[in-house]
Amino acid sequence: MADATREQKEFADHLDRLILFRGFFDADRDGGALASRLIALAERCGFDGDLWQAYLACALLRHENPWSLACEGRAEPDSSLSSLAARDMERILQAYRSGPPLVPELRDYRPAAPKSGAARVVEELRAALDAAQTGADAARALAEAYRRHGVGVFALHRAFRAEADGSLAPVSDTGEPLSALVGYEAQKAKLRANTEAFLAGRSANNVLLYGDAGTGKSTCVRALLAEYPDSLLRVIELPKDRLTALPLLADRLGRRGCRFLLFLDDLSFEEDETAYKQLKASIEGGLASLPENVRIYATSNRRHLVRETWKDCADMEHDADIHRSDTMEEKLSLSARFGLRIYYPSPTFQEYHAIVAELANRRGADGAALAQAASAWQVRQGSRSGRTAKQFVDDFLSKSDN
Repeated sequence: MADATREQKEFADHLDRLILFRGFFDADRDGGALASRLIALAERCGFDGDLWQAYLACALLRHENPWSLACEGRAEPDSSLSSLAARDMERILQAYRSGPPLVPELRDYRPAAPKSGAARVVEELRAALDAAQTGADAARALAEAYRRHGVGVFALHRAFRAEADGSLAPVSDTGEPLSALVGYEAQKAKLRANTEAFLAGRSANNVLLYGDAGTGKSTCVRALLAEYPDSLLRVIELPKDRLTALPLLADRLGRRGCRFLLFLDDLSFEEDETAYKQLKASIEGGLASLPENVRIYATSNRRHLVRETWKDCADMEHDADIHRSDTMEEKLSLSARFGLRIYYPSPTFQEYHAIVAELANRRGADGAALAQAASAWQVRQGSRSGRTAKQFVDDFLSKSDN
């Protein structure tokens, strides 16, 4: 026991002499506590094999320092930072290959949890570190991981939700690509073209997807992560009640090498709300406009986002405005800030049945035979949309399985 404790201390002291990566691994002198941490991480992410190597690779990906941030989404800089990184990686590579004393089960671990996207990124880095001969080789491998996958939380996760305190909480990004969504081909083509321009660093617009409920507006935005799985695209959902954090969030993201979509879902404002003015200034017109690597993709059932009333058309008489319809122009100016506006109408009767047939066929049912039942379903639901079609197919097949 005393020998194991001494080995643990010597190992921790070895990593304490790092420069750029100092503190990247919170070396625990208690071997049992370290083992518990390794197991918890493995079951959360689906890591397998040598848990120490998985843990160390994960810690390297998460560590934000001047060199790692300089490599995010870009080629490794030709500077003193790279020399310091190679020096640190020489020491880290030794720790990666030896590691602290661990029970054999942690050197060949088989998790109960499924493999996550983070596990696949970590596995890729582990393979590169296994092949590295020197600290410089390991540094180049790590720089390439930062270039392709990002740094910190953005290296291991692709979808987030902005919290009230300004932090980003990772959320699951599982979903189907745009090609798997039935219908709305013209709308999807416009969304793809704008997103691909954005990912390539070309001029791209903020996007408003508006139209009838249940037509797939939000689904199309969420599908972009699956559409471009190997890109640096990251999607951050920003609830309407947190719009005041948009300038600070945009400033933080603007310093990073990833490409960020701020997702404002089901966006609309009532007559007495003024938060839309903050959004207007952030999109275009304010001193702190969006950086080039941040764009807003919003969905709404309202074309102009802000509730309009007949009173707005006669504001001179009612509110003593000097110029007629100033209030109306103020409200309409928000949607005009979105350079690309994509309309999602309710499907026609024929399009609705085509969606039902395709969804049913994909799940092994005869879609053509469901037409009459699908018609009755949409009448009872009081709407005709892609959402209604999916609900019908789910309901029909659930009863067929019983």
